[in-house]
Amino acid sequence: MSKSLIIVESPSKARTINKYLGKKFAVEASVGHIKNLPSKDLGVDVENGFEPRYVTIRGKAPVIKDLQKRAGKADSVYIATDPDREGEAIAWHIARELTKQTEGKPVYRVLFNEITKSGIEEAMRSPRSIDDRLVQSQQARRVMDRIVGYKVSPFLWKTIYKGLSAGRVQSVALRLVCEREKEIADFNIEEYWTITGEFRKPGDGAFHAKLVKEEGKAPEIPNEEAAAGLLEKLRRQTWRISDMQSKEISRSPAPPFITSSMQQEASNRLRFSAKRSMRIAQQLYEGVELGEEGAVGLITYMRTDSTRTSGEALGSVREFIGAQYGREFVPDAPRTFKVKKSAQDAHEAIRPTSMEFTPQMVKRYLNADQYALYELIWKRFVASQMSAAKMLQRTILVDGGPYQFKGVGSTYTFRGFLQVYDDFAGENGQEVNEEESIIPEGLAVSDAVDAEQLDPHQHFTKPPPRYSESSLVRELEANGVGRPSTYALIVSTIQDRGYVEQQNRRFHATTLGMDVSKMLTTYFDSLFNVDFTSRMEEELDTIASGESSYLKVMEDFYEPFMKLLDSVSPEEARLQEDADEKCEKCGSPMIIRWGRNGKFMACSGYPECKNAKPLPGEAEKMKIDEPCPDCGGELVLKQSRYGKFIGCRNYPDCRFTRPITLGFACPKCKEGEVVSRLTKTKRTFYGCTRYPDCDFTSWDRPVPKACPSCKNSYLLHKYTQKKGEFLKCPECKEEFTKELDPFDPSQVAA
Repeated sequence: MSKSLIIVESPSKARTINKYLGKKFAVEASVGHIKNLPSKDLGVDVENGFEPRYVTIRGKAPVIKDLQKRAGKADSVYIATDPDREGEAIAWHIARELTKQTEGKPVYRVLFNEITKSGIEEAMRSPRSIDDRLVQSQQARRVMDRIVGYKVSPFLWKTIYKGLSAGRVQSVALRLVCEREKEIADFNIEEYWTITGEFRKPGDGAFHAKLVKEEGKAPEIPNEEAAAGLLEKLRRQTWRISDMQSKEISRSPAPPFITSSMQQEASNRLRFSAKRSMRIAQQLYEGVELGEEGAVGLITYMRTDSTRTSGEALGSVREFIGAQYGREFVPDAPRTFKVKKSAQDAHEAIRPTSMEFTPQMVKRYLNADQYALYELIWKRFVASQMSAAKMLQRTILVDGGPYQFKGVGSTYTFRGFLQVYDDFAGENGQEVNEEESIIPEGLAVSDAVDAEQLDPHQHFTKPPPRYSESSLVRELEANGVGRPSTYALIVSTIQDRGYVEQQNRRFHATTLGMDVSKMLTTYFDSLFNVDFTSRMEEELDTIASGESSYLKVMEDFYEPFMKLLDSVSPEEARLQEDADEKCEKCGSPMIIRWGRNGKFMACSGYPECKNAKPLPGEAEKMKIDEPCPDCGGELVLKQSRYGKFIGCRNYPDCRFTRPITLGFACPKCKEGEVVSRLTKTKRTFYGCTRYPDCDFTSWDRPVPKACPSCKNSYLLHKYTQKKGEFLKCPECKEEFTKELDPFDPSQVAA
């Protein structure tokens, strides 16, 4: 008996779906993309309507062959890749590869917005054909990005060094970070002071207020001297309450998560990177094993820009809120939220698929990361449909001569949605302490009060903060740069390229990043800017909506782009500086240039003279305070494709090298030391300095701390999806939490 074939991207999604559909269907996975543009050439026929040339991704030939074999035996084929433009493009590639096997058979496209029994059954009842407009829109994005990367990157190779790359969207994100860096560098810090007072009505409680007016204007207190003079005047005044007002304030909950807001909150509260958040959300969407329930998709599709929620889900959550918290926590009507004008609105907001699966119920089945993100999504969704929080705000004005102090106090009369989701979270991930000022009840207008204490406070103006991952995603979204599926990739790409680095969870542009951005904005300002990139996103949307065509959008982009590219000469734009030093080998001027490992000094007579050396300051940083054991020369830190090592300054005449060790003995031979190394694919592993005589290797990072149980071994730092991060003893196999201090000198293994 023949079956219908359903093709998805992920094996885990395939297992979840297979559980619901039964024996009439066979569910197989393509394991992501099967086709891509070639890696070694442009792969786009510009002269022939920008026709892309797709090639099979390495390792995917057996997958395609297996899908073709299964499609040949099936009576119908359903392609259920992710319900977005990228998923539509994958579906199109799969359908083309199955053309012969599906001839005369129906081929459907189905969209699983949630991997649940009802969600799957509903999708299977309303299949459609592959949407060519969505495919063309995604293809235009891919081809446009490829053209920009292939045409502009060589410019960076000639002006800085070979191997750098530019991206249509990523370079705009880099520009935002670099412009913020420049704002901070140019910021002029100014001093200013404020004055607060503690006032009390005789026989009543005290309250605090801040000086807000002097002669009817905001006070200007530029320095300590001015603050001291003003304090003397304030202490001579008599004070009286001039006004008191009370009003009730409502605070409504935030909408349920969209992709960008989920990434921002996960960054702020959980300290997850955008990439990590999306990886975990994908797992929750595709399905998690819940004991006897089997695999269940816990959240709806996580790449969305819409706050829309289905009527069924609204009814379910309102019923849950009433039962769990009381009817007063359920608003009269379901809440609706505005959808941004630029939103594609193709999917619902990110929400739990069923109110049955509470965070506490599923906690034992999830690893730490999955539980943390699921609980955040759950609480945000539930809170979004709860009653507003209500506060009683009291404002008091205290006058004395030409001066006026203002105090504000607020108390909650009804916490509403805050019972579930406290939205006072700062960017450092810590809850902001709501310091509620108490204003005594017995006060009235015209009451005399005493200034028991007047305190000056010094402040300095601050530059705008550097972007965190959260605030950078928010900025990209606000400016229409990128789309929900691209934010995580944008942020990770500029880090992977070494253009920015994170310090204390803030992005700092590296010297390389600043120079790359400087070159791109100087010579391609009209291409790598927020307005142009946002406009191109809108153009791509017009292909999806049918207002424009792939060819027209590409032609409108390509002609001005090539004119701009042809107007720039890499020879004139070369990024190099004079070093104010002569070459000791040939006497030519030395210049400062870029290389893969940073800036260095090189002879301007290259290639005839190949003299090169580190910059003076860098040379001191790289120096090791011991002589070379082979020739007596200086030992310095060096960099190779396999990581950092120590070598002799007199290379190539002296070829002495040694690795940088972690500082403790090899657990296998007890004679060598443990070192970190890099594979050809840049993956870190750990080995022994006596290799190949000792073959000890480990993918897990050794931690120089004695095992608390057996005391005979150090520990290994490990990670699994189920357990998260933990430490494990390689000898007694005991496991410990990662909170153990790995560098406590008193507990280092012998």
